[in-house]
Amino acid sequence: MCQATTTTSRGHLLSGTTPETTKRQLPRRLTQLYVGLTLYGVSSALLVVSGLGLEPWNVLHQGLAELTGLSIGAVSIVVGAAVLLLWIPLRQRPGLGTVSNVFVVGLAMDASLALLPDAHGWAVRIPLMVSGIVLNGAATGLYISAAFGPGPRDGLMTGLHQRTGRSIRLMRTLIEVVVVATGFALGGTVGVGTVLYALSIGPLAQFFLRRFAIPATTTGGVVASGGPSEQAILQR
Repeated sequence: MCQATTTTSRGHLLSGTTPETTKRQLPRRLTQLYVGLTLYGVSSALLVVSGLGLEPWNVLHQGLAELTGLSIGAVSIVVGAAVLLLWIPLRQRPGLGTVSNVFVVGLAMDASLALLPDAHGWAVRIPLMVSGIVLNGAATGLYISAAFGPGPRDGLMTGLHQRTGRSIRLMRTLIEVVVVATGFALGGTVGVGTVLYALSIGPLAQFFLRRFAIPATTTGGVVASGGPSEQAILQR
């Protein structure tokens, strides 16, 4: 049986959908996008408060925050916008999710840090770290499943993959090694949380991508992004 396909603004294929189906799905997709991005910022704040190590890009953001005196959320926004400019020579096209990622994650992180108390003792810090990593995986599943496009950092990796012919895994590894090393040199926090995040975010994101996949038809199909943003998360 031939299935109709439609393409989102980021070029992801929504298998088995019609334009009418895609329009009906829009409220849910928008909700997943902004809830996911907000929770991503919250999860990053939990890792900051735990003090046991941050995800790679936030190691850089924290280091730059120490250097500039800006909040880590503000630095995240500035870095995200700068990375987005690198998409131009890579011929990547941003979508709603890409631009929203730049602002929502940083704002949510700063707001969460303003509300969260300081953590003292392993009995508090370890659960914060674990909760932050798991919540980050859930947030990733939410906003990627919305199929509005990858975040600027994932788009940088997939863009380099397309331009160089090297694997996404290699591009991601090289960039994140540089990011972590630079952030650590500037005072960013690298620790067990950084290692645990690197080992677990792929499986967690894959699990939550399946959980939050949006049904495409009444016959049980699901919206499948099938694009480079998902590969950038899962191919580590």
